[in-house]
Amino acid sequence: MVPSSTVTVLDGGLSTALEQQGVEVGGALWTASLLAEAPERIRRAHRSYFDAGADVATAATYQASEEGFREAGFDEDEARRLIARGVALAIEARDQCDAPAGRLVAASVGPYGAVLADGSEYRGRYGVSAERLRDFHAPRLELLAAAGPDLLAVETIPDVDEAVVIADLLDEIGLPAWVSYSIRGPETCAGQPLREAYAALADCSVLVAAGVNCSAEGDVLDAVRIAVEETGLPAVAYPNRGGQWDPSTKCWSRDQPFDVDLIDAWIAAGATYIGGCCGSGPSDIEKLARRVALSEPPAPPGA
Repeated sequence: MVPSSTVTVLDGGLSTALEQQGVEVGGALWTASLLAEAPERIRRAHRSYFDAGADVATAATYQASEEGFREAGFDEDEARRLIARGVALAIEARDQCDAPAGRLVAASVGPYGAVLADGSEYRGRYGVSAERLRDFHAPRLELLAAAGPDLLAVETIPDVDEAVVIADLLDEIGLPAWVSYSIRGPETCAGQPLREAYAALADCSVLVAAGVNCSAEGDVLDAVRIAVEETGLPAVAYPNRGGQWDPSTKCWSRDQPFDVDLIDAWIAAGATYIGGCCGSGPSDIEKLARRVALSEPPAPPGA
């Protein structure tokens, strides 16, 4: 399947595709640990999403940082090399596709709390200064941009304060990017109104989309509408698969299938980047891609 002219199909949860290979994902580095231990598994996971119809592979860099790798025992040079490898593996998977043209690689940029691995990525309000957030994000953004992705996927951001710091850095780097919040109903996970959250992104010149991920499917539509209204940009939407995540036990409860029937409304509201997050695997993305194809207007005669 070639990328849609109006809707770009994103991939699903990298950890989900890895778990389907029999890989146990855990620890402070999460999927980034496989950049050192089993890079071929990550490449295979990316390829499984491309084969399912995804137009974008999201690199295994969500929890990758120099600080995190150093705490895991790697030296500075090794840490930098592994961060770049995350992007390289996604590029290799893309280039192995039968029709690689038009397919994209997004370097994942997770929140500060993800690297802490203490659950704070789901609540924000870390109790650190904007300077600390800038000092953390700036070098990893520079490393990721230098590795050659097509764009940056700044995702699962729980807090407006962190998003503002990152948005300023994105403008300095100049690479296209999207920013997606993790939300609960009408607020970010840190408790800020969504209108405030998306309005804070409106002046970021490199954004191609703003929206929501790692959140309940039922919360997506309103977030998409508000994101489009406040930023004037297309929206990005890739919620969790049905069910509820318990960060203390690191397990899903009440698992439910991916509800592709919601996609038409997201598209109508302005979502042009659509995929899945935690719990969504290649089979979910295959269903999503088929639904997107059905939602597309027919090509004009002679196109």
